[in-house]
Amino acid sequence: MPNATVSVEHVARDKIMTTETESAALVSRPRGVSWLEGVHVNGQPVGRGDRQSPMFSDTAHTVLPVEFQGREVLFDAHAYEDDSASYQAMALVHRSGEASDALPLVRVHSGCVTGDIFHSLRCDCYPQLQKALDRILAAPVGVIVYLPHHEGRGIGLVAKIKAYAEQDRGLDTVDANLSIGAPVDARDYELAAKILADLKMPAIRLLTNNPLKVEALQRLGITVAEQVQHATSPSAYNARYLATKRERMAHKL
Repeated sequence: MPNATVSVEHVARDKIMTTETESAALVSRPRGVSWLEGVHVNGQPVGRGDRQSPMFSDTAHTVLPVEFQGREVLFDAHAYEDDSASYQAMALVHRSGEASDALPLVRVHSGCVTGDIFHSLRCDCYPQLQKALDRILAAPVGVIVYLPHHEGRGIGLVAKIKAYAEQDRGLDTVDANLSIGAPVDARDYELAAKILADLKMPAIRLLTNNPLKVEALQRLGITVAEQVQHATSPSAYNARYLATKRERMAHKL
């Protein structure tokens, strides 16, 4: 099967296109002002002319104590809901005790039930998340934007397990997705960009190996001042998975 062109364009929802001018404005609008067409509030579509509607359909904030590597850590936890409960996300923000003008170090992490929760060895999601937590806690300002709806690069849990079965037959991750009629990568980063705008973080250092993630956030108005490599060591179970990322998906590994 020929190599597939990988795109971060979202295939399950209509893509909202913005001009460069509009994108630049995304991070400058105050909280509580709608700047994207198609945001739903209580199930009703909001038009571009409705400037009184909220940026999100619902939000919440608390302090979240977390046990990490044997120590207690406090995060500011921000939860967001966009069009529906299917499009929810969380941002965990950690600031050191010293004031700093340093750019936030940000990990935009795609949710992975098999990896993040059950520590599957078929992917590198769990070690990436743990490494991200370690680096974010060491930074003056660090953020994890966690996107549960990105499961399986956006194709969902059931389709991901179907693709795993195709990998058992010898296909790599790209061809396995295509063999079940799924896109190679169905993620979009609109909600992540909106969250960073809400957190007043228009410019960031991004923990990622994926150049398409950088490009997607920048198209949505977030300045990625630095792409920080975030590689993990391969294992016998995920070596081919990582090689496919590098060879067919242009990841910097």
